[in-house]
Amino acid sequence: MFDLSWSHILLVLIVALVVVGPKDLPRLMRTAGQWMGKARHMANEFRKSFDDMARQSELDELRAEIESLRSERPLAGIEHDLHQPILPDDMTHMAPLPEIPEPRSGELEVTDAHPPEPVAAAGYEPPKP
Repeated sequence: MFDLSWSHILLVLIVALVVVGPKDLPRLMRTAGQWMGKARHMANEFRKSFDDMARQSELDELRAEIESLRSERPLAGIEHDLHQPILPDDMTHMAPLPEIPEPRSGELEVTDAHPPEPVAAAGYEPPKP
């Protein structure tokens, strides 16, 4: 914005010291600092309002996009396909499997209470303790 070097700043301070005087210079610097603070605060509010407007426009675009997706329903065909059976028609009309009869009382039921011991491969010897 302004291209000020240290020599320019020193020149402005010397002129201010001569024009205002050493007695009123601190009050002038304080007032200038307050003005700068107000200007920065206004600039920050201005920037914040632009950021809010940009965010709001992005949100409006996203809402419009979501509404268009809801109205178009691009995945409606997938929902229909998910409810279709997996098996082909020729396999769905097979004869039912025969029912397995329940064991009668007194018959021995075969259950695997203990799984069989694994058989070692030929030539394998377990390590000796």
